[in-house]
Amino acid sequence: MNEKKKNPVTTMVAKINNSEIVIVENGSKLVPIKPICQALGIDEDAQRRKLKDDPILASTTVLSTAVAADGKSREMVSIPLMWVFGWLLTIDARNVKEEAREALIKYQVECYKALYNHFTRHAEFVEWRNAMIEEQLMIVDEKKRSFSVSKKELSEANEELNRRRQMTENDYYAIKAQLTIPFVEE
Repeated sequence: MNEKKKNPVTTMVAKINNSEIVIVENGSKLVPIKPICQALGIDEDAQRRKLKDDPILASTTVLSTAVAADGKSREMVSIPLMWVFGWLLTIDARNVKEEAREALIKYQVECYKALYNHFTRHAEFVEWRNAMIEEQLMIVDEKKRSFSVSKKELSEANEELNRRRQMTENDYYAIKAQLTIPFVEE
């Protein structure tokens, strides 16, 4: 039984300088580099060489069939979507078209922020948690001090209650018989 070869499905994921950046899905998500290079105004051949020489990206670079700007299917150098973001980070913004420079720099700043957030999020969490713990420890210490004072006051109040419960009628008359002289200053 002969199976028909499926045409790749392309999905637009971004626009750079009015150029559509697509993913070619034919078993995996691949992004042709040519439209990106054209949109940025950088040399496609130089980028292909750069990808070929890169110790990580070289093994990910493949030829895939994609629909070109003229609507025809063409083989293009592509890299998996997973690696595109890192590749774009390596492009020197000084070498791109003036109208694309600001967008590329903005993108690269976002990449640096994402990397920072990824690698520091645990440390930031630990710092935040420690600050929260320190704040609560201060509250607990104050409550312990307050409890200690209250415990002492409660103990003294209970002692006085017990003393009053043990009072006799003789104690009552002894207290009542005491002479109270209010001294008033003139």
